[in-house]
Parts: sequence; structure tokens; C-alpha cells
Amino acid sequence: MPIQHDPAAHRFTATQAAGTGELVYEQSKTGVIDFVHTFVDESLRGQGVADELARAGLAFARAQHLKARTSCTFMATFAQRHRAEYADVLAD
Repeated sequence: MPIQHDPAAHRFTATQAAGTGELVYEQSKTGVIDFVHTFVDESLRGQGVADELARAGLAFARAQHLKARTSCTFMATFAQRHRAEYADVLAD
């Protein structure tokens, strides 16, 4: 599923005919990105859309040399499950 990044809106989106998913973030000038909200339309839930959005957001953080915070409950859970994979990106 293609993920689009809209830096001006501070979000990643995944759109299919059945619906949309989004991951919203805030970015400070101190090199920290905070993932604050994840939403996936009910018709797309259970298909891994939120996981793909999380991976895209964390890949962006890594590419930009940012540290990631996870204020969003889903992102906090995802980060905990994949801590070994993203340890270099996650803020303490």
C-alpha cells in the first residue's frame, strides 16, 4: 500500500478505495518528532495499515536523524513491540 507524506500537514496517509489511514505528528526544532495520532477507517482495520504508517513514520525519523516520541497509544505499542528494530530512533 502506498504511503504519502505531507510535510506541510505533518502527516502520513494511506488511501484505498475502501478508506483512509493517517499518522499525525508534531516536529520540534530540537530534532524530535512526536507521533500524536493514528487513525484507520473501520473498513481498513485489521489489514496492517496502521503498521505500515508506523513503519513509514519511523523510517522518515531515521532518514532525517530525528528522535521519535510516541504520544499516540498505537505508536507507543508498536514501538514497544519493535523496540529492537527502532532502538536507534526512539527517544528515551
